[in-house]
Order: sequence, then structure tokens, then C-alpha cells
Amino acid sequence: SLGLEVDNPLEITPSQGPEVLLLIDGFGSFILDQYDSLAPVISRGSVDVAPLKSHFPTTTVTNLTSLGTGELPSRHGMVGYTMRIPFASEGTPQLLNGLKWDPRIDPLTWQRHPTLFERGAKIGIESHHVASKRYEGSGFTLAALRGASYLPAHSDDEILAAIESSTSKKGSFTYIYLNDVDDAGHGYGVGSSKWIGAVQRVDDLVKKMLAILPKGSRLWLTADHGMVNAGEKVVLGEGNRLLEEVNLLGGEPRARHLYLTGEGIVERKERIKENWREFFGDRIELLDAHAAFGVDVDATVFDRIGNIIAVPKDETVLLELERKEAQSRMVGHHGARTEIELAIPLRLFTP
Repeated sequence: SLGLEVDNPLEITPSQGPEVLLLIDGFGSFILDQYDSLAPVISRGSVDVAPLKSHFPTTTVTNLTSLGTGELPSRHGMVGYTMRIPFASEGTPQLLNGLKWDPRIDPLTWQRHPTLFERGAKIGIESHHVASKRYEGSGFTLAALRGASYLPAHSDDEILAAIESSTSKKGSFTYIYLNDVDDAGHGYGVGSSKWIGAVQRVDDLVKKMLAILPKGSRLWLTADHGMVNAGEKVVLGEGNRLLEEVNLLGGEPRARHLYLTGEGIVERKERIKENWREFFGDRIELLDAHAAFGVDVDATVFDRIGNIIAVPKDETVLLELERKEAQSRMVGHHGARTEIELAIPLRLFTP
């Protein structure tokens, strides 16, 4: 609204009032389709602006970076929960965990594109980032969402106080991140009492936000992905040949990057695919970089992507042998390309 040149495919009209964007991690459109009674304020107190799709993989690392930069994963390079560090030197990890990060990896080098916060600051837009204290200054925050004034807040009262402060100026922009729904889904599953309570909590918080936002402001609500409860749990390499000839395993249980090094990669890829098809039949997609991320993958990003990307079509989860206990305890998962994981809302409230 203050002159930042970006594409506007949704044809959102400019506004001079404070803008607030609330991202609820894991709040896929399926919630408003199947559980709308749990969130009456969100489902009935807002305008459904547009049905949106999460980028693949449908995971927080990838889609918060796309939100923060306005770039596709093929350009910003955050291609999974864990992803290969190309040409890793001795003493450097082979994989980067996008959320936990690693102090040896410079987030500004890993993700070079300017964020929308940085671009907005150049033309006078004052931006604020409201989220838990533990995310402040993290490698992921610096890579994906740098450039805003960080306002640490955890409780409802702290969040509301931060919003009152950040929206005191007309031309301000406030981004709020909540992970209650995602956290409850991972730990207890979609539909569990804990998950239901988390959905109700964020709906109640939206009601409180609307009560304090100044006139002329707009509150936008969206998400980064949906979530499915785990079906069959397959431990890769345990009693099966699924990791034969695979040198490195990345990604997450719903979107696995299989990395190959050395000689004969083309022939080995075909043998690996044959093993996977023999095990799973047509329940899994085996993609290459272009099929997964598009034809315009940036040269600096290509080697972060698996030679094969394995994506379940059903609710199957693909567990790492070394982490099978922790990963098998997770009930809810995301990352694949099912409609439930892909579909995310964009809703507008006008206080």
C-alpha cells in the first residue's frame, strides 16, 4: 500500500491502515471444512478471500520462507525440513535442519533473497514480527523472516500487548506466528482433545485480537500447510531394501530426499526406484528435482535437492532408522502433496 512493487494476483486493494497477518502453523483449509464448529470466529467472522495452495514440500521451513520472501522454493532454496549441504567440508554437517539450524551455516548466505520485510523497510514500511522468544535471532528466522522488529510474546496477554504496540501507526505491518495447532497435531493427532483445544484457543485469540485492533486495520489469516494422521509407518532400511545404494537420507517422513554420490548415479537411481515400486506399488511418487520443484530450479539450489524425492500418496510415513522411536511417536505429519496437506486458507477480518 506504500509503493512496494510486488505481483498482486489476488487483486488485494491497497489500504492505509495497519495490516496484520496471522499465520497459524498447521491450520489447513480442512479444519474449516471439517471442524468449522471448533472455530466459529474464524469460519464465520471473516471473508474467504481465496483458496491457496502450500508449496511442496508442505512443511514449515519451505512455506514460511516463501511467505517471507515471495519466492518459490526453487529459488529461495529451503527445500525441506532437512536438506543436503552441497560440497560440505570436513567437520561440516551433511544435512541442514532448517528449523534447528547449525551455527556453522550462515543463514544470509544460505538464503540470499531479500525478505519482504527488508524490501518494505527501504520504502518506509514499519514491520513487526510477533512470535515466541525462542525464535528470535534463530538461523531460520534470519534466513526466512529477517528485517522486522521482533516482539517476543507467548501468552495471549503478551501477544495482544505486542499487537497494540505494533498497530499504533497507520502504515505498519505486523506478522504473528502461532504454532499451537501444529504442535498439538504432531504430538496427539488431528481430532484429539489436545488438538481440539488448540484450535479453540487460536479461535478465541482471534476474537481478542479483533476487539483491540484499531479501526481501519485489516487482519489476514493464513497457514503454511495442513496435516494428516500417520497411517502405515515404514522404517527405511529396517527389513527392507529401500536404502540400498542411497548415500544420504533427508527431508521428513512425508517427503524424503534420497541423495546419491559417486559413480553410476543414473543406473543406481533406476534400481532404487525399482526397489521402492516393488515395496510400495503405486502408493508413492518418486520425483526428480524438476518434477518436485519446477523447471526453473536455481543452480545454487539444485544440489540441495535429492536425486529422488519419495512422496507417499496415502497416509504412509517414512521413518529414519536412527530416529524411528521419536518419529514414530509423532501422530500428525505433513510434507506430501495430498489435498489436506496442500490446501490453506486466506481469510480477511475487518475490525
